[in-house]
Amino acid sequence: MDAPVVAPDALIRPWRRATIVASLIAAVELVALIGAGFVVLAKPLAHEVRKQAEARAFQPAPKPAPPAKKATKAAAPTLTRSQTGVLVLNGNGRTGAAAAGAARLHRFGYVIAGTGNAPRHDYATSVVMYRAGFGPEARRLAADLKLKVVGPLDGLRKSELMGAHLALILGVG
Repeated sequence: MDAPVVAPDALIRPWRRATIVASLIAAVELVALIGAGFVVLAKPLAHEVRKQAEARAFQPAPKPAPPAKKATKAAAPTLTRSQTGVLVLNGNGRTGAAAAGAARLHRFGYVIAGTGNAPRHDYATSVVMYRAGFGPEARRLAADLKLKVVGPLDGLRKSELMGAHLALILGVG
């Protein structure tokens, strides 16, 4: 009698199934080992985390920072109003605003170095700008006009000030 003839791929198929089944069993074992490792390590780890948290919670409070030093009084202006030159610029776009502002400053006793238009006409508020070293004079001018915005020259060069110490840019408000 002749041996039965077996197709070549028939011998491969049982191995494929066996490989898939073995892989699934290995995956289940891996998940079980990870779970067991978590259970074994979770309790000591949780204990250590709690111990660290308690140690931090019961530490003595840090010493408060020393109180901040009181701000020293701002330096007094070195120039009088009659020695302080101011360039008045229209930053709101209204015709004659710079001339009206210059007249108001002149009544306070300031020297008007010139008037003109600011590079922009959309300033929301009036601004006092100063050259280096003339901050106290700028703060005095802002106080005279009841303005809140004072800062160093920004957008203007010293050469554009026509010899003035300060620049007043008139805004809408």
